Amino acid sequence: MLNLLKVAACAALLVLGAPSWAALNPDQPTVLVTGANRGIGLEFVRQFAARGYNVIATARKPETADDLNALAKESEHVVVEQLDVTDHARIDALAKAYADQPIDILLSNAAITPRYKTAFQRVKGIDFDMARQSFEVNALAPLKLAQAFMPQVAASNQKKIIMMSSKAGSFAEGPKMPMMYSYRGSKAALDMYMYTLSFETTKKGIITVLLSPGTVNTTPGMKMPNAIEPQESVAKMIKVIDGLTLDNNGQFLNYEDGRVIGW
Repeated sequence: MLNLLKVAACAALLVLGAPSWAALNPDQPTVLVTGANRGIGLEFVRQFAARGYNVIATARKPETADDLNALAKESEHVVVEQLDVTDHARIDALAKAYADQPIDILLSNAAITPRYKTAFQRVKGIDFDMARQSFEVNALAPLKLAQAFMPQVAASNQKKIIMMSSKAGSFAEGPKMPMMYSYRGSKAALDMYMYTLSFETTKKGIITVLLSPGTVNTTPGMKMPNAIEPQESVAKMIKVIDGLTLDNNGQFLNYEDGRVIGW
């Protein structure tokens, strides 16, 4: 039994520490990206890695994240970590594993998007199980992530918390029609959580910002009208992220030009 416990402990260390530390360059900034296995998250990993950043890329099922794993093999300072953002114990464990690693940019990208069957139903067709999941993933999980990794962000040079939001959650600029109840509500909740958090982060010198990525083609083989590709969206968002100052703390910004989006 003792030997089995030792094996389990060693396995836990392998999952939560040693290989990751070896891959990070202490002389370069570090970004942590959730939902990094595809779409916008994967593109953030690709572009930040190309700029020489350390990238801690998380995925719910890294064993099936073929594109992300291939990118990590090509990029010396990209490490892949398992993370289901609804698993708060796992978030805490990951934060503990990186307790001494400054994180310049904490980038919360993982989300449930309105691709499920009932997403565009009127009120009588709302799937309340999906509504609860959307709230848990899109609103509560980013707040937990910010809570757990606040010390690492505060210890960094850039001190930025970036949350992927959506104009769909904006009263000012969201669609004026009954659609995407669960998604829109969860993103509006995220906006309020981060707006509220910004009153704390400003005292720590941390910039907390929500970003709208625009309408992006994230499903392979599917082209939405007037949508842009992840490469364009991410390139423009990184430019906005680069230019952030404490004056932007608590704002909701457009991907293209950094314009402030109304709540």
